Amino acid sequence: MTAVRTRPLKDFAAPDGLVGGPLGSRLGKRDFVPEGVPVIRGQNLAGDGYFSSAGLVFVPAAAADGALARHLAVPGDLVLTQRGTLGQVGIVPAEIHERYVLSPAQARIRVDPDRADTRFLYYCFRDPAMMALLHSRAVTTGVPHVTPDVLGGLPVPARPLPEQRAVAEVLGALDDKIAANARTAATCLELADASFAVAPAGPPAQLGEVAELHDGPHATPVKTASGPWFLSISSLDAGRLDLAASAHLSEEDFARWTRRVQPRTGDVLFSYETRLGHAALMPPGVRACLGRRMALLRAKTPSAGGALLLHAYLSPAFQDEIGRRTLHGATVDRLPLGDMPDWPLPLPAEGERAGLSARLEALHASAAQAAAENDTLAALRDTLLPGLVSGRVPVGDAARAVGGAG
Repeated sequence: MTAVRTRPLKDFAAPDGLVGGPLGSRLGKRDFVPEGVPVIRGQNLAGDGYFSSAGLVFVPAAAADGALARHLAVPGDLVLTQRGTLGQVGIVPAEIHERYVLSPAQARIRVDPDRADTRFLYYCFRDPAMMALLHSRAVTTGVPHVTPDVLGGLPVPARPLPEQRAVAEVLGALDDKIAANARTAATCLELADASFAVAPAGPPAQLGEVAELHDGPHATPVKTASGPWFLSISSLDAGRLDLAASAHLSEEDFARWTRRVQPRTGDVLFSYETRLGHAALMPPGVRACLGRRMALLRAKTPSAGGALLLHAYLSPAFQDEIGRRTLHGATVDRLPLGDMPDWPLPLPAEGERAGLSARLEALHASAAQAAAENDTLAALRDTLLPGLVSGRVPVGDAARAVGGAG
């Protein structure tokens, strides 16, 4: 196979287009204000998408016009993390804000539109081979970092501009579908929250009347690269289970770690130490055991199914109950699991439970279906990406695979 021709990243940049963030002493938390020009930080590049506006902080417009003027990014700029979590990459969005300030850990590339497509370069930096090369050229003493000059010297596949755009269209179609599915899932969960909140309240039931409580193991197995999931309390994310923070274990250990209980679809997983109040619904198709400091609730009747129990657990009233009954230890705070079956659990009136439970189950099932489809789409994108950006995979073949997946 013919070797892929490359050119340094700086060759694709506009004049003065490759700029690093300000020195750390020139921009810090002390400079943040409630309103002004937003600052791009690593967390805005960390998601599975071009950019996240969550958690934006701001600096005064006067600072952006003055001392920080050289370190601005505008819609369409490519932004890379150059210090800390190397490999984070995003594209500044066109919505809401006309300009942004780079944090000290970020760098931006303003692309020459006659030489490169910004989205193509974005996908080049999503290629694991490029990430490995970036890390190999980083200074690892202290906080890992690279300079803008190092970034500018990274080799990028020298594809003709029409081919770059075609590659970006194929991969972008997958990312757009992933983003749409994520919005669908979020809407379903918001509707579920609202449905529970407006349901007519009944007298609280004792938790043990409507659910079984099971404790997890009190140790950690040897983690493996594949196999059943060993769940982590860090994977409890606002009612849903995000496996990104969890690990795997061997089949042999799985048999031992599930002797007490094996999570089933619809169980409510929760943390009884450290991250108190967090919970998630066990999705279908996941073979897993509970991690340390985790327990689960299992519905006893269909009229109060897992989704209903989850929203009752996350309700303000039960969160207050958790706050009142938490045991504060010398090292960690914890919930007294032995007492929890006697705790009052806020539920709708008896005649409302079955109907509301069915609606909540349907909404959570739709969210889980969208999440499962995203897993498939993300796997396809990650499989196609290296070959597409390098030219080893023809764009037409990839487009047909994407069309079939859609």
